[in-house]
Amino acid sequence: MNPDLGAHYAAMRQAALPRLALGHPELDTLLDHPAADTRRGLTLLARPPQPLVAALAARMAELAALEPAQYYYPPSDIHLTILSIISCYPGFQLADIEPAAYARLVAELLRHVPPLRIRFAGFTASAAGIMVQGFPLDEGLGELRQQLRVAFQASGLPQSIDQRYRIQTAHATLVRFRAPLRHPARLVAWLRRHAQVPIGDFELGTIELVFNDWYQRAAHTVLLQRNALVA
Repeated sequence: MNPDLGAHYAAMRQAALPRLALGHPELDTLLDHPAADTRRGLTLLARPPQPLVAALAARMAELAALEPAQYYYPPSDIHLTILSIISCYPGFQLADIEPAAYARLVAELLRHVPPLRIRFAGFTASAAGIMVQGFPLDEGLGELRQQLRVAFQASGLPQSIDQRYRIQTAHATLVRFRAPLRHPARLVAWLRRHAQVPIGDFELGTIELVFNDWYQRAAHTVLLQRNALVA
């Protein structure tokens, strides 16, 4: 595993804990007003296998017992972002692009990509939410992301890859804060206890191209293409 990635997750957590300890996280004011949230984007993502999702759901249940007012991703929405091709912005619609052109490019690039090996271990946090830490077990994910960057930049297709930030992690967001914390000290203690807890290794054998909202809600997601990775 990449030791720099572990250090990155640890730095995130340490930066967030003082604010969380005060009980005043960064609140997402749009979570409870989906009709007013027109942010949409185009994303390549993968979904952990069911046993891993079940393990994450058990940890989320522990958190929900501490902080029931927060937003917890349902199993259908838990995902790992491979690459955000068009970052979510207000008013974006599928009619603004040619989805088939994106699907063709992705399918061609993924034809010879083997399954991606990932390890989930530990939890990190930001002021806005809680994430499970993901660690690529080989160079496959990083190489795929770079190939996608090069291909899309050369394609002439509309894209905003890396404009918000350059994705390097393999995390999955599980919790978003939408209310002040009820038990900040207990939440911080939970995060410290679970900083390195093992969860499991798995292979990502399918990558989806989706039109999505900010939270990857299943109800607002349009599956454009599903690509199988062949060993």
